[in-house]
Amino acid sequence: MDFRWMEYMYSLFCDDKQTIEAVNQAIWRHGTWVSMDEGADEVTAIEKAVSLVPSHENEIRRAFAHAGQAMHKQDYAIPWIQELKRMEKRVFYLSNYSAFSIRANRDVLDFLPHMDGGVFSYQVHIVKPNPEIYRLLCEKYNLNAEECLFTDDMPDNIAAAKECGFHAVLFEGYEKSYPAIMEAIQANDDME
Repeated sequence: MDFRWMEYMYSLFCDDKQTIEAVNQAIWRHGTWVSMDEGADEVTAIEKAVSLVPSHENEIRRAFAHAGQAMHKQDYAIPWIQELKRMEKRVFYLSNYSAFSIRANRDVLDFLPHMDGGVFSYQVHIVKPNPEIYRLLCEKYNLNAEECLFTDDMPDNIAAAKECGFHAVLFEGYEKSYPAIMEAIQANDDME
Protein backbone atom coordinates (compact mmCIF):
# COMPACT_ATOMS: atom_id res chain seq x y z
CA MET A 1 0.00 0.00 0.00
CA ASP A 2 1.01 3.58 -0.45
CA PHE A 3 0.57 6.23 2.24
CA ARG A 4 0.11 9.65 0.63
CA TRP A 5 -0.29 11.88 3.64
CA MET A 6 0.67 15.23 2.12
CA GLU A 7 -1.56 14.68 -0.89
CA TYR A 8 -4.34 13.91 1.58
CA MET A 9 -3.60 17.05 3.61
CA TYR A 10 -3.86 19.21 0.51
CA SER A 11 -7.13 17.54 -0.44
CA LEU A 12 -8.55 18.45 2.98
CA PHE A 13 -7.12 21.91 3.47
CA CYS A 14 -6.32 23.07 -0.09
CA ASP A 15 -3.33 25.39 -0.04
CA ASP A 16 -3.73 26.45 3.60
CA LYS A 17 -0.12 25.75 4.50
CA GLN A 18 -0.52 27.09 8.03
CA THR A 19 -3.29 24.60 8.79
CA ILE A 20 -1.40 21.76 7.13
CA GLU A 21 1.70 22.60 9.17
CA ALA A 22 -0.30 22.78 12.42
CA VAL A 23 -2.02 19.43 11.81
CA ASN A 24 1.26 17.78 10.82
CA GLN A 25 2.92 19.23 13.89
CA ALA A 26 0.27 17.69 16.13
CA ILE A 27 0.15 14.30 14.42
CA TRP A 28 3.71 13.64 13.27
CA ARG A 29 6.33 15.73 15.01
CA HIS A 30 5.47 14.68 18.54
CA GLY A 31 5.01 10.98 17.87
CA THR A 32 1.21 10.89 17.98
CA TRP A 33 0.90 8.63 14.92
CA VAL A 34 3.84 6.50 16.05
CA SER A 35 2.13 5.99 19.40
CA MET A 36 -0.78 4.35 17.54
CA ASP A 37 1.68 2.21 15.58
CA GLU A 38 2.99 1.13 19.00
CA GLY A 39 -0.50 0.15 20.11
CA ALA A 40 -2.04 3.29 21.64
CA ASP A 41 -5.73 3.69 20.92
CA GLU A 42 -6.81 6.47 18.58
CA VAL A 43 -8.90 8.29 21.21
CA THR A 44 -5.80 8.80 23.33
CA ALA A 45 -3.73 9.74 20.26
CA ILE A 46 -6.28 12.25 19.01
CA GLU A 47 -6.56 13.87 22.43
CA LYS A 48 -2.77 14.12 22.59
CA ALA A 49 -2.65 15.72 19.13
CA VAL A 50 -5.38 18.21 20.06
CA SER A 51 -3.59 19.11 23.30
CA LEU A 52 -0.44 19.92 21.31
CA VAL A 53 -2.18 22.31 18.90
CA PRO A 54 -5.58 23.18 20.42
CA SER A 55 -6.10 26.05 18.01
CA HIS A 56 -6.61 23.47 15.23
CA GLU A 57 -8.75 20.93 17.08
CA ASN A 58 -11.41 20.71 14.36
CA GLU A 59 -8.83 20.23 11.61
CA ILE A 60 -6.93 17.58 13.59
CA ARG A 61 -10.14 15.65 14.24
CA ARG A 62 -11.08 15.96 10.57
CA ALA A 63 -7.66 14.65 9.48
CA PHE A 64 -8.05 11.60 11.72
CA ALA A 65 -11.68 11.04 10.72
CA HIS A 66 -10.83 10.64 7.04
CA ALA A 67 -7.24 9.34 7.29
CA GLY A 68 -8.12 6.25 5.27
CA GLN A 69 -8.15 8.50 2.20
CA ALA A 70 -4.35 8.81 2.52
CA MET A 71 -3.97 5.04 2.08
CA HIS A 72 -3.93 3.57 -1.41
CA LYS A 73 -3.59 -0.03 -2.47
CA GLN A 74 -1.11 -1.00 -5.14
CA ASP A 75 -2.41 -3.17 -7.98
CA TYR A 76 0.95 -4.91 -8.34
CA ALA A 77 0.95 -6.31 -4.78
CA ILE A 78 -1.11 -9.48 -5.22
CA PRO A 79 0.37 -10.50 -8.60
CA TRP A 80 3.87 -9.98 -7.19
CA ILE A 81 3.11 -12.10 -4.13
CA GLN A 82 1.69 -14.78 -6.41
CA GLU A 83 4.83 -14.66 -8.54
CA LEU A 84 6.98 -15.17 -5.45
CA LYS A 85 4.79 -18.07 -4.35
CA ARG A 86 5.25 -19.72 -7.75
CA MET A 87 8.98 -19.44 -7.05
CA GLU A 88 8.23 -21.34 -3.80
CA LYS A 89 9.07 -18.36 -1.61
CA ARG A 90 7.25 -17.52 1.58
CA VAL A 91 6.16 -13.89 1.88
CA PHE A 92 5.69 -12.05 5.18
CA TYR A 93 4.88 -8.49 6.18
CA LEU A 94 6.60 -6.47 8.89
CA SER A 95 4.83 -3.17 9.17
CA ASN A 96 4.59 -0.14 11.39
CA TYR A 97 0.81 -0.08 11.37
CA SER A 98 -1.99 0.61 13.81
CA ALA A 99 -5.38 -0.89 14.51
CA PHE A 100 -6.72 2.58 13.65
CA SER A 101 -5.15 2.40 10.18
CA ILE A 102 -6.63 -1.03 9.58
CA ARG A 103 -10.10 0.24 10.44
CA ALA A 104 -9.58 3.45 8.45
CA ASN A 105 -9.15 1.60 5.14
CA ARG A 106 -9.28 -2.20 5.11
CA ASP A 107 -9.29 -2.34 1.30
CA VAL A 108 -5.61 -1.41 1.04
CA LEU A 109 -4.70 -4.60 2.87
CA ASP A 110 -6.43 -6.91 0.38
CA PHE A 111 -3.05 -8.62 -0.19
CA LEU A 112 -2.82 -10.00 3.38
CA PRO A 113 -4.69 -13.27 2.71
CA HIS A 114 -2.11 -14.05 0.01
CA MET A 115 0.79 -13.80 2.44
CA ASP A 116 2.24 -16.38 4.80
CA GLY A 117 1.85 -14.14 7.83
CA GLY A 118 3.54 -11.20 9.41
CA VAL A 119 3.71 -8.74 12.26
CA PHE A 120 2.00 -5.39 12.64
CA SER A 121 3.78 -3.11 15.10
CA TYR A 122 0.65 -2.31 17.10
CA GLN A 123 0.32 -6.02 17.96
CA VAL A 124 3.76 -6.20 19.60
CA HIS A 125 4.07 -2.56 20.75
CA ILE A 126 7.38 -2.12 18.93
CA VAL A 127 8.06 -0.16 15.75
CA LYS A 128 10.77 -0.44 13.13
CA PRO A 129 13.68 0.24 13.21
CA ASN A 130 13.85 -1.32 16.69
CA PRO A 131 15.77 -4.59 16.13
CA GLU A 132 13.41 -6.46 18.45
CA ILE A 133 10.55 -6.35 15.93
CA TYR A 134 12.73 -8.07 13.31
CA ARG A 135 13.65 -10.76 15.85
CA LEU A 136 9.99 -11.25 16.76
CA LEU A 137 9.11 -11.88 13.11
CA CYS A 138 11.88 -14.46 12.84
CA GLU A 139 10.87 -16.18 16.08
CA LYS A 140 7.17 -16.26 15.19
CA TYR A 141 7.78 -17.94 11.83
CA ASN A 142 11.02 -19.80 12.56
CA LEU A 143 12.93 -17.71 10.01
CA ASN A 144 16.68 -17.40 9.67
CA ALA A 145 17.36 -13.73 8.92
CA GLU A 146 20.35 -14.65 6.73
CA GLU A 147 17.95 -16.53 4.43
CA CYS A 148 15.48 -13.63 4.16
CA LEU A 149 15.24 -10.57 1.97
CA PHE A 150 13.72 -7.50 3.60
CA THR A 151 12.45 -4.50 1.67
CA ASP A 152 11.17 -1.20 3.01
CA ASP A 153 10.92 2.40 1.83
CA MET A 154 12.71 3.81 4.89
CA PRO A 155 16.54 3.75 4.93
CA ASP A 156 16.63 3.44 8.75
CA ASN A 157 14.50 0.29 8.56
CA ILE A 158 16.79 -1.17 5.90
CA ALA A 159 19.86 -0.45 8.05
CA ALA A 160 18.25 -2.12 11.07
CA ALA A 161 17.30 -5.17 9.02
CA LYS A 162 20.88 -5.52 7.79
CA GLU A 163 22.15 -5.24 11.37
CA CYS A 164 19.81 -8.11 12.25
CA GLY A 165 21.31 -10.23 9.48
CA PHE A 166 18.73 -9.79 6.72
CA HIS A 167 19.58 -9.15 3.11
CA ALA A 168 17.82 -5.88 2.34
CA VAL A 169 16.83 -3.71 -0.61
CA LEU A 170 15.49 -0.18 -0.28
CA PHE A 171 12.07 0.05 -1.92
CA GLU A 172 12.05 3.08 -4.22
CA GLY A 173 8.87 2.34 -6.14
CA TYR A 174 7.79 -0.76 -8.00
CA GLU A 175 9.34 0.07 -11.38
CA LYS A 176 12.76 0.73 -9.90
CA SER A 177 12.78 -1.82 -7.10
CA TYR A 178 11.12 -4.85 -8.69
CA PRO A 179 14.22 -5.76 -10.78
CA ALA A 180 16.59 -5.23 -7.83
CA ILE A 181 14.48 -7.30 -5.46
CA MET A 182 13.95 -10.15 -7.92
CA GLU A 183 17.67 -10.17 -8.77
CA ALA A 184 18.57 -10.34 -5.08
CA ILE A 185 16.17 -13.26 -4.57
CA GLN A 186 17.47 -15.14 -7.58
CA ALA A 187 21.08 -14.54 -6.51
CA ASN A 188 20.39 -16.42 -3.30
CA ASP A 189 17.92 -19.22 -3.93
CA ASP A 190 17.56 -19.89 -0.17
CA MET A 191 15.89 -16.52 0.50
CA GLU A 192 12.35 -16.06 1.73
